[in-house]
Amino acid sequence: MRTTNHVVRKRLFIALLLGLLLFGALLARLGYVQLVRGPWLQEKAEELWTRDIPFEGNRGRILDRNGKVMAYNISAPSVLAIPAQIKDPKVTARALAQILLAPEDKIFQLITKRELIVRINPYGRKLSEERAKAVHDLRLPGIAIAEDNKRYYPMGTMAAHILGFAGIDNQGLAGLELVYDKRLQGKRGHVSYSANAKGERLPGSADQYTPPTDGLDLELTLDKSIQAYIEREMDQAMAQYQAENIMVIAMNPKTGEILGMGSRPTFHPSDFRKVDPLIYNRNLPIWRTYEPGSTFKIITLAAALEEKKVNLGSYFYDPGYIKVAGARLRCWKHGGHGSETFLEVVENSCNPGFVTMGQRLGEEKLFSYIRKFGFGEKTGIDLNGEAKGILFTPEQAGPVELATTSFGQGVSVTPIQQVSAVAAAVNGGKLMQPHLEKAWINPDTNKVVEEIRPQLKRRVISESTSEQVRTALESVVARGTGRKAFIDGYRVGGKTGTAQKVGPDGRYMKNNHIVSFIGFAPADDPQLVVYVAVDNPKGVQFGGVVAAPIVKEILGDSLRHLKVPKRKKQISPENSPLEAPIITIPNLVGSDLDELRTSLEDIELQVRGKGNKVISQTPKPGQRVKKGTPIRIYLGDQ
Repeated sequence: MRTTNHVVRKRLFIALLLGLLLFGALLARLGYVQLVRGPWLQEKAEELWTRDIPFEGNRGRILDRNGKVMAYNISAPSVLAIPAQIKDPKVTARALAQILLAPEDKIFQLITKRELIVRINPYGRKLSEERAKAVHDLRLPGIAIAEDNKRYYPMGTMAAHILGFAGIDNQGLAGLELVYDKRLQGKRGHVSYSANAKGERLPGSADQYTPPTDGLDLELTLDKSIQAYIEREMDQAMAQYQAENIMVIAMNPKTGEILGMGSRPTFHPSDFRKVDPLIYNRNLPIWRTYEPGSTFKIITLAAALEEKKVNLGSYFYDPGYIKVAGARLRCWKHGGHGSETFLEVVENSCNPGFVTMGQRLGEEKLFSYIRKFGFGEKTGIDLNGEAKGILFTPEQAGPVELATTSFGQGVSVTPIQQVSAVAAAVNGGKLMQPHLEKAWINPDTNKVVEEIRPQLKRRVISESTSEQVRTALESVVARGTGRKAFIDGYRVGGKTGTAQKVGPDGRYMKNNHIVSFIGFAPADDPQLVVYVAVDNPKGVQFGGVVAAPIVKEILGDSLRHLKVPKRKKQISPENSPLEAPIITIPNLVGSDLDELRTSLEDIELQVRGKGNKVISQTPKPGQRVKKGTPIRIYLGDQ
């Protein structure tokens, strides 16, 4: 068949059109790859030939409330290997092993891995500057030193359970290091360089440096000085009493700020692996639960006063026991205290008196106040591992359970719950959120980026009731079982506690108690609450003998440190807040009447006789009487 020119032209046109379409498709694809997918392909290509040597960012410092550093990072370089660049693995392994004090075969295994970059772990991690310099001076091909750091705790064991510790990768593992790990952690930086497919550095390529970002600094509510007083007293008490453990908390009752907290036994955060994990995993002031004993009576007292079920001046008779539903609950004093006011019930820590308060309140009211004061639930303090304690349920609580709860037996609480509750009882009735976090600071500008404000949970009692509680507890220290916590001029209030421990069989153990004391000062305007609990001290096991003197030392030093002024007036061992103070009659014989009228303005003088000189007086000089008792003087001429 003959092919005409028309057919040829038609075929050529179709071929040209197909060619143009194919060429257009190729151009479109090329444009798509270059313009649309270009950045992505460039990124993937760079990933193939780019190698990164990482640099850790500094973990944020932890400071006390006055800016004293309690945890920070120090330089601790690490060794990296780039296996593709190592010329002689055997020689390299031998040289590194000598400096890193590591098995040569282990080093060889690491540096011959089929990976781009290998950390010499653990032998080459967190090295001293001297050892890192020794590795650097070897100039081994394929071996690099990466800027690294490790956590340092300059205060040693101080506040160890609060601070916690960080691991080898600077990650928080316990305490505040764990709780605030994300905010303390910095972001890694790196040095990037170009390498070929074998991992060899490309000649002429420039390194690129991406700086790390440091974590935020955490300022705590802790006061280093107060914490030091606590640490000192715990060490001395452990040496003196060989106790199983000791727990101490110091809190600002107005704000809920923890000014100091600790326990024994303890550990060094940098050497936590050297101690039993139970020691660092259990922060006893927030984890330990036990029957509180008589310190819990403060809650019963506050509730009874708030509901007006008792008056501190009204009388109660204590025969030495009280019968409840067939059970005979005894007072600690054999034979009882006899007739006493309810203020003296508190001073004497009289169990029958507190059972009576509980009975007058009734089960529903008493347990309602106990829960309002924060017992039976976690306080929410910013530490991990907090317990919530155990209370009787409404189904469990009968007359005996009501009675024993009134004086702190049969319930299980934590030290932090007790401190928070007593702080509310004496600060005007406000239950505050206990906390350690005070502020977050930008390490570059040193400016506060977030400040933590005190948080009110709820009001539990009135200001007037709180004032009565303070008065009663100050009297306990001045005239009752807490005398060994008395500090002249600082108006200390407080309560002792001696609680039997429950054994594994559920029965009370003999001669094994947790003795405690909770104190606060000044009683007219509380600035500090301190709680001390000593577990099974050897020898005497009474809170007033063992724990009260410890609280006295911590309170005294702390109040002086805080520059809290002394008070001119306070309840003393010689007077009661319900009675006129006791004074000593001065010797007025021989004095001039006109001078006496100006110098003894606060004493009532009853004048008998004529003359201007005192020749006799009643009461006699040196006699002790209630303030306000008039002095009768007899005048004459001498």
